[in-house]
Amino acid sequence: MQYTDIRYEVEAPNALITIDRPERLNAFRGRTIEELLDAFWRAWTDREVSCAILTGAGDRAFCAGGDQKEYVEKGSYGASANGLFEVETLQQVIRDIPKPVIAAVNGLAIGGGHVLHVVCDVSIAAEGARFGQAGPRVGSFDAGYGTAYLARVVGEKRAREIWLFCRQYDAQQALDWGLVNKVVPRERLLEEAKAWGRDAAALSPTCLKFLKASFNVDSAMHYAMGRLAFAGLEVFGKSPEAVEGRSAFAEKRRPDFSKFR
Repeated sequence: MQYTDIRYEVEAPNALITIDRPERLNAFRGRTIEELLDAFWRAWTDREVSCAILTGAGDRAFCAGGDQKEYVEKGSYGASANGLFEVETLQQVIRDIPKPVIAAVNGLAIGGGHVLHVVCDVSIAAEGARFGQAGPRVGSFDAGYGTAYLARVVGEKRAREIWLFCRQYDAQQALDWGLVNKVVPRERLLEEAKAWGRDAAALSPTCLKFLKASFNVDSAMHYAMGRLAFAGLEVFGKSPEAVEGRSAFAEKRRPDFSKFR
């Protein structure tokens, strides 16, 4: 596949997967998800790769979630080769790949971008990174890994706070909550992630494969929940309520949901 939205580089033992849409805060569209899936499958099958590192281009954003401007302009997140928007499949592949996946969070991890870092095995954040959900503000939600699994990571009360109030949290708060594993200066972020990957490369790959599968057992049901939720979100996304959220975001104004209560 010829990539337009991401970059894929191998610096053995690491595969570096970079969302490369800095002009859109690395927000994803259908094409982006398709390329990310291809990249993770490449890392899965490459014997030189022991660890995959996911990050974003530039220093403003790791990933700002689904590209709301694209949705307003085109009525969807854009075309992919198979016609599907497979973000929930991407979440599952990140969990299933039998190698550690490290999120190197270089800036904003918001909305669907926040969910991507949550489903990675570990997250390393730059000091200026910020975290949060924005779904209810733009007429969207994630009722699979984005919510129920997030509660396993940070606890019910904190997960509910993150989703029900759409606040943002700095890297130190994320570390205190267990949302990330380590915080480092921005200039050291990728080298730190690569060092963790080299540590993983020194370990038994078969043991790591079994360990990832074992960790996933407890929350495997959230994938089915997510499939159900995304089916509902596809229908809800065409509603006047969801359109108001996206339009307000694109127009840089506060949404008015009062008439939908």
